[in-house]
Amino acid sequence: MGVVEGLTEFLPISSTGHLILAGALLGFDDAKAQVFDIAIQTGAIFAVVLVYWQKIRSTLVALPTERQAQRFALNVAIAFIPAVLLGLLFGKAIKSHLFTPVVVATTFIVGGVVILWAERRSTAAVRVQAVDDMSPWDAAKVGLVQCLAMVPGTSRSGATIIGGMLLGLSRQAATDFSFFLAIPTLIGAGAYSLYKERALLTLADLPMFSVGLVFSFLSAWLCVRWLLRYISSHSFVPFAWYRIGFGVVVLVTAHTGLVTWGH
Repeated sequence: MGVVEGLTEFLPISSTGHLILAGALLGFDDAKAQVFDIAIQTGAIFAVVLVYWQKIRSTLVALPTERQAQRFALNVAIAFIPAVLLGLLFGKAIKSHLFTPVVVATTFIVGGVVILWAERRSTAAVRVQAVDDMSPWDAAKVGLVQCLAMVPGTSRSGATIIGGMLLGLSRQAATDFSFFLAIPTLIGAGAYSLYKERALLTLADLPMFSVGLVFSFLSAWLCVRWLLRYISSHSFVPFAWYRIGFGVVVLVTAHTGLVTWGH
């Protein structure tokens, strides 16, 4: 599960969706499993912090005095707020009703079609080449788009990267900002989930969570480094076809009873 999380968190293919499907196959889909799925995202975030450490460190050092660093930090905070508000309002209902393999497979397909449309659409000229050029309004719009990922199978990174590109960000700027935005979003979600469901957990769960975190970190570190090289000369079209193909396979096997995907 840690490897699945790390390899899928920052690709536009939905880590939550893959974790739900993997958990259904493994019979690991109870309330504790949902906490585990959110908690191990923190391991993937450590990988982003490591890859982007120079930018993070320079921003923190310059924060008290430099306007550019202050604007960057403000943009991340602005983009983070919509997910917090909607997560608190609707998070429980979404987990109760939408965290199912069939919903994930359907969203995979819809998301894949959206990516194909976005990549082929003749968009306006890129307005924002780098994250430091983003305005607070740009950040707010990306933050609103990120909320779409509350529906499992949508993909947080897919929503923010593709959404950012449609809003006028360059592919590099959209990807970088998506990664930076992931830091408070996923750490906050993990901490909140662990606190809220602390009654479900015991010290006996520590080894399981530790293994998930470690393998999430290692696989995410490899994936992020690869993705940053990939986007310099490739589109996201292959990920769209993967989403559509995988979604169709899940729906067909679920309908025919060939694979038991859970409820």
